[in-house]
Amino acid sequence: MPNTLMQDRALVALANRQAGLVCQRQLLALAIDRTVVRSHVRRRRWRRVHPGVYATFTGPLPDLGRVWAALLYAGAEAAAGHETAEWLWGMRPDLPAQLVVCVPHGRRHQPSRLGVRVRQSRHLAANRHPVRMPPRTTVEGTVLDLTHEARTERAVIDLVLRACQQRRTTPSRLAAAAEARPRLRWRRLVTDLLNDVSDGVATPLERCYVRDVERAHGLPRGSRNQVEGFRGSRRYRDIRYQRWRLVVELDGRAAHPEEERELDDIRDNEVAERGERTLRYGWPGILTRCGPNCVALASLDAVLVPL
Repeated sequence: MPNTLMQDRALVALANRQAGLVCQRQLLALAIDRTVVRSHVRRRRWRRVHPGVYATFTGPLPDLGRVWAALLYAGAEAAAGHETAEWLWGMRPDLPAQLVVCVPHGRRHQPSRLGVRVRQSRHLAANRHPVRMPPRTTVEGTVLDLTHEARTERAVIDLVLRACQQRRTTPSRLAAAAEARPRLRWRRLVTDLLNDVSDGVATPLERCYVRDVERAHGLPRGSRNQVEGFRGSRRYRDIRYQRWRLVVELDGRAAHPEEERELDDIRDNEVAERGERTLRYGWPGILTRCGPNCVALASLDAVLVPL
């Protein structure tokens, strides 16, 4: 087989693995001369995305192509991190405008440029996922990196609960990763959150209810997020007080579309048909006067009395 044909096939295979992106280092490894690259660019078959990084197609660069371009620019040891890795793991809907790629601490690396931030990481060797492509930090490493830089408790709570609720990781794996880090901002909060998740808490509103209503006022412990029903008609009840035949449903959304409200009515009717009661709260019912006059507490005190 002619050498050029082998090169072409190897190049196509490489580009297909990297969303159509290649870099000068890889091209040299395939013995593809710089003059060939310049010819492709000049004829507008390829285009330069970053110094030494080329898209082997025309047209707009897709999100995955942006990630590969940033990684190829940063070097062979680079891995997507922070919000970029969060997007790759499916934990955020949109790829950020500025991509973050991590490189080993102390190594010579390419400088940051418009749209790409190159960061040195002391934890990259331990945090880099061994097989996933594009290269990225592990879910646990990503969550802890973002947690360490979070500015508010609310951001930490949302991030940790979201990662566990979406089943991207588990409390035990996150706890082990946090234990391995000598420095971690919000460590106590992360530990408390993981304990709450292990106790069945799945959302920030559920955590607020459990801590500020149920535990703070000595109410009985309910079972949380237990599946009920048969295949095809299964339901997840936020909190159930079995002894009192009571279900508490928590809704943290600011807007509640009409079709979803109808589904709530159906679920409530199913509970009523079994002779049970449903109490439903949102953020205002939990947070407003969250003390002796808490809206949720007043309702629960009337129900959760000793039998």
